[in-house]
Amino acid sequence: MSFISEFKEFAMKGSVVDMAVGIIIGAAFGKIISVMVDKVIMPPIGLLIGGVNFRDLAVTLKAAEGQQPAVVVGYGESLQTVFDFAIIALAIFMMIKVLNRLKREAPPPPAAAPEPTKEEQLLTEIRDILKSAR
Repeated sequence: MSFISEFKEFAMKGSVVDMAVGIIIGAAFGKIISVMVDKVIMPPIGLLIGGVNFRDLAVTLKAAEGQQPAVVVGYGESLQTVFDFAIIALAIFMMIKVLNRLKREAPPPPAAAPEPTKEEQLLTEIRDILKSAR
């Protein structure tokens, strides 16, 4: 088998295609959630804690001197990323929970009694004949 045909067989497997679709949809979903976090959820939270924008939070280690810029540890961006992750994880969890609820299969119908074998049918007939002869 040639390299090209092996690669084609690998790339066209259902699981690879499904994974690619999942990654693409996941990236788009991540963008949607990020915008919601940045534009809808975080502004009210910032307002509640005194108008602080998390991305601007930083600690200055050394003030700027002349041409040298200040040495700053900008922890706000990291804090915002942690909030984004938590909200995205919660949103994905909720989405999967809903999908699992929708996918639940109905319980299988009770199994029908199997057809009696010829021997059982014959024995049933003999029993019925003996009952009626009494």
